[in-house]
Amino acid sequence: MTAADAPARLCDPLPPGPSMSVLLVLCSCPDAASADALAGSLVEQRLAACVNVLPGMRSTYRWEGRVERADEILMLIKTTTERFDALRNHLVGAHPHALPEVLAFEAAGGLDRYLDWVRAETTSPGVPA
Repeated sequence: MTAADAPARLCDPLPPGPSMSVLLVLCSCPDAASADALAGSLVEQRLAACVNVLPGMRSTYRWEGRVERADEILMLIKTTTERFDALRNHLVGAHPHALPEVLAFEAAGGLDRYLDWVRAETTSPGVPA
């Protein structure tokens, strides 16, 4: 079998221990304006390479002893382990909720070029990723 006959891979194999792991961070916002403002500031400050803002989420949760329901906006934030602490601190300081949802998940794999791009875009200019 030649390389041309081989099926295309959907995901590249895991790299052998990258210097910066890529994270997917979830954060919900009460409205589009706060989500857009947070997304812009995260990317501008290189705390995130990309933020997807997904409208139309309905949340049910317990808060201060009562079951609450709210329409919210979900942000999918792509960053690195090295930038996570600063990203979390920024979200806590700028988010309109007193207790913002901030959940981080390490990417188990993905397209190498995309993961490299996330690392490069969350590194200060002139600093190797």
